[in-house]
Amino acid sequence: MRGPREDPAPRPHEDPGLQPERTTLAWNRTMLALVIAGVLLLRWVPRHGWFPLGLTLLTAATALAITAGQARRYRRSARGIREGRIDADVAGVLGTTVAVALLGALALVVVVALPLR
Repeated sequence: MRGPREDPAPRPHEDPGLQPERTTLAWNRTMLALVIAGVLLLRWVPRHGWFPLGLTLLTAATALAITAGQARRYRRSARGIREGRIDADVAGVLGTTVAVALLGALALVVVVALPLR
């Protein structure tokens, strides 16, 4: 238990509840949407075999990659606030955009173009 004069643990930045937290929440929503899309693809496994299952595993891997980068992105945002300059995470956004577009296109192939078993 802390005494009345002890300061709480130092914060990573002086902008509590703002940019780094909002960015983390946005990445978490993206990760959650990928997981849900992957789970929904499982309903096509009985009709199309292994292909939808492979897409589910790819969505899980993409979601895991997003989760793995969360701490790094948060620290970078917090450091940017302290230093007064935040650079965009172009590689992370571009990689996620390409992965989501590719997975979406492949999911359309499952639903529209694959022959039924």
